[in-house]
Amino acid sequence: MQSIIFETHKPAAGIVDASLATTKLGCFWTDDIAGSVAEYPALPGDARVDDAVVGGGFAGLWTAIKLKTEHPERRIVLLEAVRIGWAASGRNGGFCEASITHGEPNAEARWPEETGTLRRLGYENLDAIERFIAEHGLDVDFERNGTMSVANEPYQVEWLGESEDAEVVTLDAEGARARINSPTFLGADFSPRENANVHPAKLAAELARHAAEIGVEIHEHTPVQRLEGASGAPIRLVTAAGTVTAERVALCTNVFPSLLKRYRLHTLPVYDYVLMTEPLSEEQLASIGWEGREGLSDLANQFHYSRLTKDNRILWGGYDAVYHSGGRIKAEYEDRMESHRKLASHFFTTFPQLAGIRFTHRWAGAIDSSTRFCAFFGQAYGGRVQYVSGFTGLGVGATHFAADVIADRFAGRVTERTELQMVQQMPLPFPPEPAASIGVNLFRWSFDRADHNGGKRNVFLKAMDAIGFGFDS
Repeated sequence: MQSIIFETHKPAAGIVDASLATTKLGCFWTDDIAGSVAEYPALPGDARVDDAVVGGGFAGLWTAIKLKTEHPERRIVLLEAVRIGWAASGRNGGFCEASITHGEPNAEARWPEETGTLRRLGYENLDAIERFIAEHGLDVDFERNGTMSVANEPYQVEWLGESEDAEVVTLDAEGARARINSPTFLGADFSPRENANVHPAKLAAELARHAAEIGVEIHEHTPVQRLEGASGAPIRLVTAAGTVTAERVALCTNVFPSLLKRYRLHTLPVYDYVLMTEPLSEEQLASIGWEGREGLSDLANQFHYSRLTKDNRILWGGYDAVYHSGGRIKAEYEDRMESHRKLASHFFTTFPQLAGIRFTHRWAGAIDSSTRFCAFFGQAYGGRVQYVSGFTGLGVGATHFAADVIADRFAGRVTERTELQMVQQMPLPFPPEPAASIGVNLFRWSFDRADHNGGKRNVFLKAMDAIGFGFDS
C-alpha cells in the first residue's frame, strides 16, 4: 500500500500539540452569534393551524417561508425541539453549493439523462438564494466566490478536467498554488460560481427572523413526540405541551429519526469533525494567498474541506466520518480528540507556513447520510405530509430546492422539479443493526485502502456502486 501525503509529510508533534492547547470544544458559528439572536417561546398548549413544519433547520425554515409567502392568509407554525439552527444547519462548514446532488459525478452515476437539467436547476437555486438574501437584507456573510477541488496525490491529477460544466477551469500545480499556496496541491478544478461561503448560524437566525416577520409562528423547545393521522382527517402532532392539529405537515427533521416509521432506515447519523483557527495576521494570510476566498476541498474519498471566514480565520474539517452503532446521537460523540488531532496534523501538512497558529474551536456534528448521498423526498396521508432528509453533508443550498419541492407538492403543482427522477425515486435504505455497523466500517476501510492504492476501488466498493448503494459524509 502506498503512503499518502499526510503520512509522508507529517508536522512535528509539538506543532499539533501547541495548536490545540487552548482550543474550546464548541462550535465557532454559534458562539459567534451567542446573545444576539431572538429566542422563540415554547408551544403554550393545543393549537389548530393550516400548516405545520417540524424542524428549525434550513429545510424547515425555507419551507415555512415559502408556504407563508405563497399563502399569507394561512396560519403556519414551525416547531423546533431545541433552538433554531442548533444542529447541522448551524454547525456545518458554511458551503452553500449549487449542486443539489452532492456533486455532478453523483448525478452522472444515478441520473445521467438528467445531469444537465440538475446542473442548471442547481445554479438557478443558488441564484435564487443569493437574490433572496440581497432583497431582504439578511446579514449572513454571503460571498459567492466559487470553489476549488484540489489533487493532493498524482493519481488524482488524472481526475481533473472531467466535468462537463463549461464554467469549470482546470489548473495545473502552479495555477492552483497561485490561488491558494500549498506545497501539497498538484492541480485543481476551479468553479467560479458553484459555491458561496456563508455564516451558517447567521443564516439560520436571519431566516427565522424573516419567517417571524411575515407571520410564521415559531416555537422552540417543543419536540414533537409522534405524528397521528387518518384518511381524510387532520394531522395531529403530539408534544409534551399540547397537540398541534394541521391540514398539512412538512417534516424537516434532518438527521433525527423520522416521525414516519417507513423512513427510519433511510438515513444514518454520521459524525463530521471541524477545526477553526484564530484570525490570520496579514503576514500569515499573505503566505497562503487565497485572495479569491473560494471554498476548498480535495479529491480523496476521505476528503477535507476548508474556507476563510469574514475575519480571516480558516475553517478546516472533514476526513473522518464516524458512525456509532445503533445510530445513536449523543453530545459526547462530539469530543473525539483523535479526529481533531488528525485534522490538525493534516492542516499543517497542507499549510506548513502557518506553523504556530492556534485553533480556537473544535466541534463535531451528526450528518444525515443517505445511500445516494443527496436529499430524498417522502410523503404520507395522500400527500398531506411531506418529508425530506438525506442531504449527506451538502444541504445548505439544497434545502432551499427541497422547500420548493415541498411547496409544489402541497399545491398539487406538476413542475420540472417534481418530475425529476431524483425527486420521484427513493434511495435504498440502510440495513438494520448489526449489519449497518458492519457495512459502514467496511465502507470506511475500503475508502482508506482506495486512498492508499491510487484511488482504485475494491470489489466491495464496485459492487456497491453497481447497485447504487453508498456511504458518505
